[in-house]
Amino acid sequence: MPKTDVLIAGSGSAGVFAATWLAIYNIPFTILERRSGPLDIGQADGVQVRTVEIYESFGLSEELLREAYHILEVCFWGVDEDENGRGGIKRKSRSIDTQNGLSHLPHVILNQARMNGLMLGKMESVLKEKGRWEVGGSNGIEYGWTVKGVDIDESKVDDLDSHCIKITAEKEGKEEVWQAKYVLGCDGAHSTIRKALDIHMLGDTSDTVWGVMDIYPLTSFPDIRRKCTIHSASGNLLIIPREGGQLVRFYIQLPAGVHPKEVKLEDLQEQARRIFQPYTMDFAGVFWWSAYSIGQRLASQFHAHNRVFLTGDACHTHSPKAGQGMNVSLQDGYNIGWKLGSVLSGLSPPELMKTYVSERSKTAADLIIFDKELAKMFSRKEDYPGEFADYFVKSGRYMAGFTARYQDSEITSAQEGSKDLAKGITVGMRFPSAQVIRFCDCKAVQLQRVLQSNGRWRIVIFGGDINKADHQTRLTKLANKLNLLVRRFTPPTADIDSVIEPTLVLSSRFLETEQGRIPDYFWPNSGKWGIRDLHKTYIDDEHYNSGHGHAHEKYGIDPNVGAVVVVRPDQYVSKVTTLDDFHGISEFFEGCMIETQQL
Repeated sequence: MPKTDVLIAGSGSAGVFAATWLAIYNIPFTILERRSGPLDIGQADGVQVRTVEIYESFGLSEELLREAYHILEVCFWGVDEDENGRGGIKRKSRSIDTQNGLSHLPHVILNQARMNGLMLGKMESVLKEKGRWEVGGSNGIEYGWTVKGVDIDESKVDDLDSHCIKITAEKEGKEEVWQAKYVLGCDGAHSTIRKALDIHMLGDTSDTVWGVMDIYPLTSFPDIRRKCTIHSASGNLLIIPREGGQLVRFYIQLPAGVHPKEVKLEDLQEQARRIFQPYTMDFAGVFWWSAYSIGQRLASQFHAHNRVFLTGDACHTHSPKAGQGMNVSLQDGYNIGWKLGSVLSGLSPPELMKTYVSERSKTAADLIIFDKELAKMFSRKEDYPGEFADYFVKSGRYMAGFTARYQDSEITSAQEGSKDLAKGITVGMRFPSAQVIRFCDCKAVQLQRVLQSNGRWRIVIFGGDINKADHQTRLTKLANKLNLLVRRFTPPTADIDSVIEPTLVLSSRFLETEQGRIPDYFWPNSGKWGIRDLHKTYIDDEHYNSGHGHAHEKYGIDPNVGAVVVVRPDQYVSKVTTLDDFHGISEFFEGCMIETQQL
């Protein structure tokens, strides 16, 4: 009977992200996937700006952005009510897709299979780095296995080292039973894990039926290479241009009463032709098509005994209109993966797992509310011209993935007065980016990009002007105390920055600053050779050829006051406080981490 620390049912977006985190933390895992191999074609393709940021944190954004279609503009088409329109359509308005300043990265389109492939490549590179990759081996992913059942030994769930869960799966008529400490149900809307736990999906019973086609269009429609919403007398349609320059996806809302199994490709093509009138629309080829119904539903629970957790479509379903499906699912995996890794590594207590449920269940509930509102707006007649376009633009921040805000918990601690320290940074939300200059080599970088997804917490310190005596004294005092604090939670043989890493942002003039004035804590000896790491100090100043990032201004931080920002391994802000609040910083880490050294 094989054993594993974490068994993951399903190798979709959530499962692959969780597994990649576990590989980073060097935690054994097994993925059981019913398909015979990696995903070939995915139904999802919209990649939120926040998702692109996450891929950047894994070092994958360059490849993603090179291959993807970039959405920069949205066009809104409606019924042509002019005399000569005869019920056809015309462009009513257009707008920028993502509001300026929300992110340094764009909203893009790339097939889910390729998105998963990029993460599988990352997982492979991590396993090779850890010496755990076997040529010709399964390397944690067992294809062709269908999960049949789950059994939890409730008498052992409080024993953290117990493999208290049994998963039964079948392949080619052969049954096998795996034992695991934790199980992740990443197995989709018809989740076997969820059904085995008798967890119900709550929500709408009247599903909307959608047709979707990836097609090569022959058309006179002028905006075929732009993202468009079309409201016509013959129905509503959403255009998503695909990567490669020719392929286009149509989402078509089908009439009430239509059953998905009764829909034919010819039905979708004929309705599309009617919607696009007076423009011609024909089809040189069809790459893929489907018809399916999706209700807005939420699981009654996201876990069982804090040992089995549901993610993605296994615990929330919704329409494709806002392009949230793949994004929210992979962010479920992104959220739970580092927490499991931290707990199983002995860095954090098991209570940390409860924050997955509180954080992601609220995110999913908010998504259902938004999706219902968007679906209603998309389907009904406008109360005034341009109403839907106005709503779409106002919802841009949500659709970009920037409204998830996690409530106070062991790893999120908002306090009175913290907003005044950094008005542009919100506790419980992702750390926003701004350009700064890396001091050691004068490279202009986005500060968010420094916060890589490698399992480390960050203490980002806005330390003021180190060339001012009082600022340097204050910073040195904090550095000395942090050095002692961090060692308490760092394994004795590990580098001082391997669990909690400092990042220093100064307001000093770049050309007037010397490395020797920076406290040793911010350039420690690390790595195989014990070389001093000079890549942790950044300056908010004018760059030779990249301009000024005005980071302090963007973050709303007074350089004379400064701020300390504690950032989780998943780039979400845990705490904002002052440079002299060492007690508060210490108390925070004592609440969510386990001491490995007593100093």
